[in-house]
Amino acid sequence: MTILQIRNLSIALPKGADRPHAVEDVSLELAAGEILCIVGESGSGKSMSANALMGLLPEGVRPVKGSITYQGRDLLQADEGDLRALRGRDIGMIFQEPLSALNPLMRIGAQIAEVFEAHRLLTPVARQSRALELLHEVGLPDPKKAIRAYPFQLSGGQRQRVMIAMALALEPKVLIADEPTTALDVTTQAQILKLIEDLRRKRNMAVIFITHDFGVVADIADRVIVMQHGRIVEEGPARDVLLHARHPYTQKLIAAIPGPGGEAKDDKQGAPAILRVRGLNKIYKTGGGLFSSPRVVHAVNDMTFDLHTGETIGIVGESGSGKSTAGRCLVRLVAPDSGRVEMAGVDMASLSGADLRANRRRIQMIFQDPYSSLNPRSTIGRILTEGPVSYGTPRAEALARARELLELVGLDASAVTRYPHEFSGGQRQRVGIARALALQPDIIIADEAVSALDVSIQAQVLDLLADLKRQLNLSMLFITHDLRVAAQVCDRIIVMKQGRVVEMGSADTVLTAPEHDYTRALLEAIPGRDYERALKDATGVPACQS
Repeated sequence: MTILQIRNLSIALPKGADRPHAVEDVSLELAAGEILCIVGESGSGKSMSANALMGLLPEGVRPVKGSITYQGRDLLQADEGDLRALRGRDIGMIFQEPLSALNPLMRIGAQIAEVFEAHRLLTPVARQSRALELLHEVGLPDPKKAIRAYPFQLSGGQRQRVMIAMALALEPKVLIADEPTTALDVTTQAQILKLIEDLRRKRNMAVIFITHDFGVVADIADRVIVMQHGRIVEEGPARDVLLHARHPYTQKLIAAIPGPGGEAKDDKQGAPAILRVRGLNKIYKTGGGLFSSPRVVHAVNDMTFDLHTGETIGIVGESGSGKSTAGRCLVRLVAPDSGRVEMAGVDMASLSGADLRANRRRIQMIFQDPYSSLNPRSTIGRILTEGPVSYGTPRAEALARARELLELVGLDASAVTRYPHEFSGGQRQRVGIARALALQPDIIIADEAVSALDVSIQAQVLDLLADLKRQLNLSMLFITHDLRVAAQVCDRIIVMKQGRVVEMGSADTVLTAPEHDYTRALLEAIPGRDYERALKDATGVPACQS
């Protein structure tokens, strides 16, 4: 039975946008109990379609044609009061970034209770009781503790579960999930996908799941719609679209998915070691007070490895495994508690002041979120020249080098006069790469550098990093929670769990014949594993090569 219907929907963008319409002539139907995945890159119109359903379009963006019919009512004709009553009660929504969607100053229980309060349902005591039940239903490990916590005290996966609890509080008939697993590690992602699937079955709830990851589509979708530049270019049952994609754009998206298995690569371990890490430790102490002891977290526990010239080592693990802390210790954004980090015989871990500054330029970092790591008030030219100028390079020379770097990473040299907000996410990440190269380092640490990017943009950035590594003879540490990405770019892989290295070896060995149970669990949690096998059986070609 059809529960929701969109007919010929067009949504106009403000004057001066890159195209007239965010969504153009889109039609779709959603049946009760169905999971419909809408797939496309940033700017494809998938999230804008969902926002139109909820009456949450940005200012200056408006529907100019079509209808959205829910249980006989056209939502485009509903007033704000009707839409407010509809949100949460009939149609719930899970947003992509729970930390920005949750109020940082309110406890979790109060935020869930607020959903009932807004609809004038239940007593204050009953609201808290129902909030606790919901947190239990979505699988929070300690609901009684979580209900009293603030958002920053929960992990990313736990915050996403809270968002699901809030979206399900009023038992809606339709759930919209907008990229709810994009930035999560593979095991947490698998848990969230299973949770949504279980809740769908339990409540016969219809789900619109918005994503750019075809692995996710393979795991949960009944039907798939593929959008490009605001239009639907392909739709059909999930298996048909995944195994027999007709449209070139769909084929491109599928081809951009990194393969799950490692590829044989040249052995770099015969090359000299450019970085030697011995017994690296970092301990954090949190909490504690007059009557309680502080909690001790061994974020990095006795880490030891060598990085060879021209080699890429992947450091993989779940959130909280210590991989990002390790990277920050190596570049000395965080001071390690003990251990040695040797570059050219110099122990970076023991340096301070001018000595640290003089040697730090040899090891640079690409951060996960280029928007928050680039100063929004500085031009790209200033961002790229600050480092070299601070080390004594004349500004004119540094600016000329900045122009060269922009072209090297695939941007126009004229971008030096523009600001970060004028670029797409993939373009900003290219700026971040250019900044990391500005001091001509020997080693690059890429910390989740492609985790939030569309698969095709991700593939472009990975190809760019591989080209730059060859051209500049760089060595690289690639920190990621995505084992498919690690398989594509890394020579060797280090697997971390709770601060410790549990497995280390060639990418091919670790990813195809893992020895540790934890590594095997990470591999099994990769979304779309069954699809990869089905595609290989059907065509004889892995997804990443089809």
